[in-house]
This record gives sequence, C-alpha cells and structure tokens, in this order.
Amino acid sequence: MKKVLFSTASLAILLFLFSSFAVDEKIRGEKVLQKMYKRYAGKWFSNFSFSQTTENYKKDSLIKTAQWHETIVYPDYFRITFGEHNDGNAIIYKKDSSFLFRNSKLVQKGLRTEDMPFLLGGMYFIPFDSIKPKMIKEGFDVTKAHTSIWQGKKAFVIGSNTDDEKNNQLWIDAEKLVVIRFLKYLPSIKQEAIMNDHQKLGKAWSETTVLFYINDKLYQKEKYYDCKINTAVDMNIFDTNNFIK
Repeated sequence: MKKVLFSTASLAILLFLFSSFAVDEKIRGEKVLQKMYKRYAGKWFSNFSFSQTTENYKKDSLIKTAQWHETIVYPDYFRITFGEHNDGNAIIYKKDSSFLFRNSKLVQKGLRTEDMPFLLGGMYFIPFDSIKPKMIKEGFDVTKAHTSIWQGKKAFVIGSNTDDEKNNQLWIDAEKLVVIRFLKYLPSIKQEAIMNDHQKLGKAWSETTVLFYINDKLYQKEKYYDCKINTAVDMNIFDTNNFIK
C-alpha cells in the first residue's frame, strides 16, 4: 500500500472545494425557487377559475361526492363555493384572513391557513426576495434540497436532504418546474397532497387531479373541469361585508 502525502497547498485546495460544495448544497433549494421564478414570473395566469368534483373518503371507502366552484385572483384572493351558488356556502380567503359562510351568514373568521394558491401560482406575483421568508413561514427549510424520482420522472425536493426525512417537503417537476407534491408533518399527523394530470394553460400549467392524504390514507380527491384563466372577475365575490351567492 502506498502512502499518499498531501502538501499544505493541496490540503488548502481540498478544503476550499469542500467548503464551496457545502455552501452550494445549502442554497440549492433557493436555486430551484429561482429557476421556477425565472420561468414563470410575468407569465403565470393572473386569475384561475374552475369547477371540481370533490370526493371524500374514510377508511379507503367513498363516503361523499360534491361539486365545488373556485376562483383565484393571485396572489391574495381565493374563493371556494360549496355546492350550488344559491346555497350560500363558501369560504373566502383575503390576504392573511379567512371567512366561512353558511347559508349566506358569516359563521367563522380566522387566520388564513390555506397555502396551496401561493405554492401553485401566487409566488410569481410577489418580489422574489419575499418568497424565501414565506416558504420558511409555511415550514419549508429552503437550505435543504435534493433530487429524486416521482412517477418515473426527475423531481427537485425542497425541504429535506433525503426522501425519507420527516421534514416538510415541496416536490417540483424538474422539467415543467411546477409543484407536484407536498408533505407536511405535524405532531402525530402526516399531510400529503399529490398534483396530477397537468394541463397547459397559456404559458403555465395547472394540475387537474389532486389527491389528499392524512397519515397515508386517502381522504379527498379533486378533479377539475371547466378551467378558465385570465377572465374578467367580479371582485365583489370576495367582498365579505356584502356576501354574494
């Protein structure tokens, strides 16, 4: 066996290369976000409306089916109407607040916890420097990232260094640069959403099938239809003081 001797200069070079690699590893999550932002900022549709068939499951069995109607105006407005419009059942998200209506009456007001519109388009309507703090607030560690395979395709994963880490994770299709999966870990609860069947809309994309799991059990499936972008939206539908059915 030969002894390999390193000079002081060689060691310095190796240490420099290692430290450079380590720094690069820490910012890969931000680099993925930069790639996404560069691809879609100024190109993503400004609003999105669609209807969906919503199926709810319990113990792997279908227990309920309903029709929902949704309108998003990026980055701050999102409304879901449950059932028929005239029923007066809806939830409205405005900036950081949420408003739940039943029979056209406000029954609950609180802080906004719905982050999907931000992850699926809203991020392209704010300055890039604001995205990282938002991601951190949503529980994603942007200093961690790795590549993986999802449904046979390459994916970037923000929030963990390996697939099996129990950290909040955001999975990005490496080609389309759109969100295809996210995982959130809460005390005793694992939440997962899977976005499938992406449809090209203008210069961007939208999932048209979404699967939601709690502790690896399917509890909701959504199938979008009648998808429309960049239409004239009556902003009165987000007026929580004068609820419109």
